Amino acid sequence: MIMRLRKIFPFFLLGLMTISFWSCKDDEDTLPEVEPGSNAAINRWISEVMEEAYYWLENLGTPISENSDPEDYFESLLFRPTDRFSVIYPDYQELLNSLNGVTLEAGYEFILFRESQNSDNVIAEITYIKKNSPAATAGLRRGDIIRTINGQQMTVTNFREVIGAISSQHTITYLRYNEGSQAFENQGQLQLTPVQLAENPNFLDTIYTINNQKIGYVVYHFFAPGPGNNSNAYDQETDAIFAKFKAEGINHLIVDFRYNGGGFVSSAINLASLIAPGVSTNDIFLKRKFNSFLSRFDEFKNVNAKFLSKSQNLGNTLSGNRVYVLTSSRTASASELIINGLKPYMDVFIIGDVTTGKNVGSVPIEDEDNPQNSYGLLPIVFQSFNSQDKSDYSNGFTPNITAKETAERLRQFGDVNEQLLRTAITQITGTPPSGRFEKLDRMDLGSTLDLKVRSGTMVENFEIN
Repeated sequence: MIMRLRKIFPFFLLGLMTISFWSCKDDEDTLPEVEPGSNAAINRWISEVMEEAYYWLENLGTPISENSDPEDYFESLLFRPTDRFSVIYPDYQELLNSLNGVTLEAGYEFILFRESQNSDNVIAEITYIKKNSPAATAGLRRGDIIRTINGQQMTVTNFREVIGAISSQHTITYLRYNEGSQAFENQGQLQLTPVQLAENPNFLDTIYTINNQKIGYVVYHFFAPGPGNNSNAYDQETDAIFAKFKAEGINHLIVDFRYNGGGFVSSAINLASLIAPGVSTNDIFLKRKFNSFLSRFDEFKNVNAKFLSKSQNLGNTLSGNRVYVLTSSRTASASELIINGLKPYMDVFIIGDVTTGKNVGSVPIEDEDNPQNSYGLLPIVFQSFNSQDKSDYSNGFTPNITAKETAERLRQFGDVNEQLLRTAITQITGTPPSGRFEKLDRMDLGSTLDLKVRSGTMVENFEIN
């Protein structure tokens, strides 16, 4: 039996972390040789990775033929339905780009609904437009209603196929709500051409003064330190936002995670270190538990992540030591990690919908030894806990106040009458809104956000040696 060190790469998706795994193989030399580009070669690599790193090692599935399609082979190993998150991607580099928010797209996201309870037609309501994107240049807005894509009416049976067209040049027909006439009006047809777009997660920040309460509001769409490797431009921008909040003396903070499906843990730590009162590098933000094999090695015991010491930290300025977090069913992974990691240090008051419930982390892994294998794996490799050893959110966090944004027509981010923000401001000030708001009875069929690589991920980027 030969004990050898195998570097399977990179990043923990509850943290992007360079790691090395020990592999114990006594039958490796007895396997017949296969072509590097063959399914057999790729599937042997998949098997090696899973037998070392998979969190549910004792429940690893029975593999199908090693000549099978790699996606089918990987699926055969997973502990379904407990494991909802492990996935395989055909292109590892594209996976890493996507985790940094760099994708080929036109720059708009939407949620899909039935047009009415009695119709099989499907419409899409735009949830947000990305800065410096073709969609922004074209003048699209949150709340616009898309009726057709490339002239096709979406239905409950074809919408998944139809929305696949938005990754290349396409046309849409859409409607916009007119506040004056209080009706949606046809805006005609619009052509959009996707570009390689680097999305900034710092979407919006502002300060409101209402009833002598100074409220800081930040919309943060995913966790990434910067647009590429070795960049921390986004984290620096987040620091600047909180420096402004601190200088302005806010006494309430609202963090909007409704569309935040996760990302790099390093950025989650950075953000949490700006919020939790007076934390430093002596305070634990998260703990990790690995499988029974890895847990035998010292490198995978007591693997904790500490807060950072940040001059921009808000300190004890927040009233009642409370932070308000806006959520949806798509609030996942690193966003939930923030909620769980802050709870031992302050009151986390949740407004919105029940979150996804992802308290486990993955690793994006490439086959460094075989250039003919372009696949990337994201298997679950550990479970996360906070400083009090709590990890009881596999079914999501239940909000203190339930408020589903899909129950109303979408208003612009930052509009104090937007449903989730309005609910938080009402909770803070004690003054209910004076307007009347139409309630809608509609079912969320899906979103473009569900297709994002970063949806449901937490990624770390520091080494364990």
